Amino acid sequence: MSKKTGIMGGTFNPIHNGHLLLAEEAREFLNLDEVIFMPSGNSYMKSAASILKGEMRARMVELAISGNPYYLLSRMELERKGPTYTCDTLVQLKNSYPENEFYFIAGADTLLTLEGWKNPEMVLKNCIMAVAVRGMGAESRLRQKADSLMRRYQADIRLLPVRYVDISSSEIRQRRMEGRSIRYMVPENVFNYIVQNDLFCNSSALR
Repeated sequence: MSKKTGIMGGTFNPIHNGHLLLAEEAREFLNLDEVIFMPSGNSYMKSAASILKGEMRARMVELAISGNPYYLLSRMELERKGPTYTCDTLVQLKNSYPENEFYFIAGADTLLTLEGWKNPEMVLKNCIMAVAVRGMGAESRLRQKADSLMRRYQADIRLLPVRYVDISSSEIRQRRMEGRSIRYMVPENVFNYIVQNDLFCNSSALR
């Protein structure tokens, strides 16, 4: 049976309420059957200096999505050896579930920098890009970029009108380093996990 499957990729260092709201608005807007949260493995695009071990990031995702029947956790990228590339992940998903329609849920920065990724043509061939638009001011620029990519790669790109939530993983890490509260920026069970494991205050849990 075919499914419309959303893919929420990211470092999730840590996952926060902004990620969850984006996933939910994309699920509703696109009428998705499920959303798979996929913590990145050894991303070639980010330094590992401040990234938690993969299993800790996966556990926080697991806690964050618990109780939502539409949300699933995948360790596919965490289990892959070497650098992880979105193009390879999407090919693997299409080979495993050829009947499914995959929607790669992303922010505006992803669309604007996509041609700097490895094999952007493979990314666009194997998924529908669902890009969050936060505010009317950004829509014109994103629409121009989307139109350009659709012409060049025969891609299917959808712009999602979503509400703006000013939360970032980097801000959460910074607040922890400064001894400030992150309550209500992350789900309560994720907050408890971070505090109980003293995460983002020292380097012992970094990969």
